[in-house]
Amino acid sequence: MLFNSLDFAIFLPTVFFLYWFITDKNLKFQNALIVFVSYFFYGWWDWRFLSLIIFSTVIDYSVGQKLRTEHKKFKRRALLWTSIIVNIGFLGFFKYYNFFLENFVDAFSLFGTQIKANSLNIILPVGISFYTFQTLSYTIDVYKKKLEHSQDFIAFSAFVCFFPQLVAGPIERA
Repeated sequence: MLFNSLDFAIFLPTVFFLYWFITDKNLKFQNALIVFVSYFFYGWWDWRFLSLIIFSTVIDYSVGQKLRTEHKKFKRRALLWTSIIVNIGFLGFFKYYNFFLENFVDAFSLFGTQIKANSLNIILPVGISFYTFQTLSYTIDVYKKKLEHSQDFIAFSAFVCFFPQLVAGPIERA
């Protein structure tokens, strides 16, 4: 759903009305509504990528929870690296898989060796960089003890997937 589309012109006032007039100013219900409409907004483009943003949210929320109780430096670092590898792995795969594959094949062709490699027809998920770096900033801040972990999964999910900044940024600090 593009910001300058008729769909969005209907979507935004509907969300605004639901948020301010139906939720009865209950913060938990408002956050749940934001999560629901944000996933709807993101899935409008291609519902198959909802699993990526949900998985990234669950991973970083879980890592934040574990960092709360873990005091051993090695285990804390392992948790941080788990978050980094999963998130940067997704980002790297979707953004750079074909780029590195083509350069690898070209490098071998310079030496006269032809490698048969099939590139993938990968669609870049909208906003993947924004939510990847946003969830990573949360995990890094919790790791460095600059921020308390979130105890509310719905509030954390709303932070990650808030639709007005999901696909166009900016990257927010937790």
